[in-house]
Amino acid sequence: MKAKTATVGAALTLAGLCTGVAVAHAEPNPAPPPAPKTAIDADGTYAVGKDIEPGIYASAGPVGDGACYWKRFDGTDIVDNALSKKPQVIEIEATDTTFTTNDCQPWQKTDAPLPPPASPLDVLGQLGRILARPPVPPSG
Repeated sequence: MKAKTATVGAALTLAGLCTGVAVAHAEPNPAPPPAPKTAIDADGTYAVGKDIEPGIYASAGPVGDGACYWKRFDGTDIVDNALSKKPQVIEIEATDTTFTTNDCQPWQKTDAPLPPPASPLDVLGQLGRILARPPVPPSG
């Protein structure tokens, strides 16, 4: 009788110990983060290398009659920016930390080369044409 009691007692003790043991289940691997995008279709600030890929991007210019504003930021300073009513082509570099866009039509990464920078004479010529215009008479 003692053998049966000891065997049953040991089985009950073992069963009691097993009920408190947690069983580990293998979790599926988390999904990798989404790849950076090559198109920017909304106003905002985007992390370079995380939200968007570095590269050359083009926008058709401002939305409506407004002006398109964008800036490239390297973490401490504005690297480049513009406020324009014209189409824009820019290079977002891998060393940029963020890119901000406001009131611009969608940006799309492109393989097209950057346009050459405007020479100082081009800028002065444009300024001269603006200043040479006759004043607009007041209405009324």
